[in-house]
Amino acid sequence: MRERLEALCGEGLAAIAAAESRAQLAEIESSFLGRTGALTAQLKGLGKLEAAERPAIGKLANEIKQKLQQAFDAVGETLKQEELAADLASVGVDCSLPGPTVELGSVHPVMAIARELEDIFQSMGFVIWDGPELESEANNFDALNIPSDHPARESHDTIWMKSADEEPRRCLRTHTSPVQVRALREFGAPLRVIAPGRVFRQEAQDATHEHTFHQMEGLVVGKNIGVPHMLHAMNSMLEGVFKRKLETRLRPGFFPFVEPGFELDARCPFCKGGCKVCKGSTWIELMPGGLVHPNVLTAAGVDPNEYSGFAFGLGLSRMAMLRYGIHDIRYMCSGDLRFLKQFKA
Repeated sequence: MRERLEALCGEGLAAIAAAESRAQLAEIESSFLGRTGALTAQLKGLGKLEAAERPAIGKLANEIKQKLQQAFDAVGETLKQEELAADLASVGVDCSLPGPTVELGSVHPVMAIARELEDIFQSMGFVIWDGPELESEANNFDALNIPSDHPARESHDTIWMKSADEEPRRCLRTHTSPVQVRALREFGAPLRVIAPGRVFRQEAQDATHEHTFHQMEGLVVGKNIGVPHMLHAMNSMLEGVFKRKLETRLRPGFFPFVEPGFELDARCPFCKGGCKVCKGSTWIELMPGGLVHPNVLTAAGVDPNEYSGFAFGLGLSRMAMLRYGIHDIRYMCSGDLRFLKQFKA
């Protein structure tokens, strides 16, 4: 029996090596290792052997079976790859070429700051609200107490859309402040809301000014709201973003939709004696804000005798510059991959 098993092993290996397709290989495997195969038939005859011979012959039979199975698997994989290559070649695909490289993207620095700020303000009870980038003149200016002769309405500052004489004028929003009016009309008071988004202006471009940039509007309306509440919210936000207390200052500023109005500045992190970002002053203008003007509350349907509030506008693009040490705001919307790849995770 030993001679017959060794002969079957040789025949099987030769047949496997000569197989030209997986279908042919399957037939060979069945003829040797199948239920009615040649090797299976020999194994069934082990019971007729002398008891002393069975262990050695049984061991040999298992070794041959293993050897044939390994050969079937190896040749089967080779035939599979050859058939696949032939199929791909028939449709013009060279499988020997490297596959396409899939590069992982990352979050834009402005969006990273926006998401972080959203988390901080949500922890303080604010909701996130959005509004259209193409805004009506009424929402962008009138409802925010901006006079009809204000320079901000001129085409050298605002991007106006073409419209017929009888149609209301529309513009690309110059700030995210119209969202506070929309939110108050939608929800009423009391209210805490932030509105991140893209805004547009006719700007002379430089390291800190761009025609398209990102802001975040913040608004709190309730009873007995005052300047201390505004300062606490602003400082809490800055500490949450920078993980440390920044040196800041509050100075008077005029904005038609708040009264009184303020400017919150932060010490420039790029220099000690002045640079092009802070224009030599060592301070960067960061957040204008103030107490909401009664006319704005009235335009939004809120009684200014019962409610007061504060609003602030945060430059997300400038916050990203501070956070990541970016010296020129024009990089933000440039689409320059050399810049963007610096922020890959």
